[in-house]
Amino acid sequence: MPVKILTCAVWLCCSVLPVWAAEPDAKSEDFPGKVRLAVPPVIYAVPGLEANVYFDNISLLLNPANYTFDVHTPKGIHQAERWTFVPKPADVGDHPWVVEVRDEQNELVARGRSVIRVIPSDRGAGQPRTLLCVGDSLTHASVYPQRLLSLCEQPGNPTLKLVGSHAPNAVLEKVRHEGYGGWTAHRFATHASGTPRAGDYAQRASPFLYPDGASRPTLDFQAYCKDVNGGAFPDFVTIFLGPNDIFSLTDATLEAGLTTILSYYDLLVEMIIKASPHTRVGIMLPVPPAASQDAFGANYATGQTRWQYRRNQHRLVERMLTQYGGRVADRIDLIPTHANLDCQHNYPVAEGPWNSATSLSATRQNNGVHPASTGYHQIGDSVYTWMKALSDTR
Repeated sequence: MPVKILTCAVWLCCSVLPVWAAEPDAKSEDFPGKVRLAVPPVIYAVPGLEANVYFDNISLLLNPANYTFDVHTPKGIHQAERWTFVPKPADVGDHPWVVEVRDEQNELVARGRSVIRVIPSDRGAGQPRTLLCVGDSLTHASVYPQRLLSLCEQPGNPTLKLVGSHAPNAVLEKVRHEGYGGWTAHRFATHASGTPRAGDYAQRASPFLYPDGASRPTLDFQAYCKDVNGGAFPDFVTIFLGPNDIFSLTDATLEAGLTTILSYYDLLVEMIIKASPHTRVGIMLPVPPAASQDAFGANYATGQTRWQYRRNQHRLVERMLTQYGGRVADRIDLIPTHANLDCQHNYPVAEGPWNSATSLSATRQNNGVHPASTGYHQIGDSVYTWMKALSDTR
């Protein structure tokens, strides 16, 4: 996000796929001029860990209260703002999931389909696994990577090692990644000025760029892995970018801007899958912002509105669903991080008077794009369940 952001938060692999884990024919059915749904093809879940789909996160609606969401599935609980599910061991397997949206006249205006994939709790138990997280300030904060380590330290899980040249918290040396506040897909793919993999992260060159035979900077994942992981390719790579890329886009520039952004995403994805014979790439679908305009006012004054940012983020998710969906055979998966985050309760808040004429106190959200620790934990849970789904024997 732009450097003017005011925030107390820190700036912003793989086994062979099981036969049963082929990506389903999931889709959102179009009702032109109505509601646009961004439903993930797979909702991953593990017994004992909560999985969610927040309705506002998968739909683009200025006022969701004017619509009703109707979930059809044999699993979970349908609440006012979400579908939620804490699986039991007996739930392991695939289950259909359908959401229908109706307006005030009870007219069906949208339908989306997915699959709930419940993974055995002991999938990958004791197996060594490595993960590289690539991202911006949401990764730099290091909270969701730490959550992944904590979950994998519990019995029945893979032994997880995080790969990367960047360890922002000296106390948590194991929490390594390539997450830098303010960075974009463009910067990771092209920025060669500065020293890579060392020094002030704001001044670094991309960690993945190396000079070729003509001293031109070239994306080289094999050279990167030699420098940071003893030459071994990670089992998993996640890419969690988008907020900085889309922040300044308007409705007039959105489609062309997203085409450019995704071209740089493609360069990063291709760098990985062409170099490594087994690494699995997880595209973390960009999460929605805080639920209130208050958060954007606190960070950007009148420089950005929640609604414009939300429009940009939702459209990026739609484009990613199209561009990277159905590519399991290429070792590319979509991680439904956008659906699992509680944007109403798991973003930072601050208390203060409603106005200068009263001492009555109000609690307002005060960070537009960086979740609270609880929100980062939900993001980590989404990545964890995806890794569990793929942590079988290689």
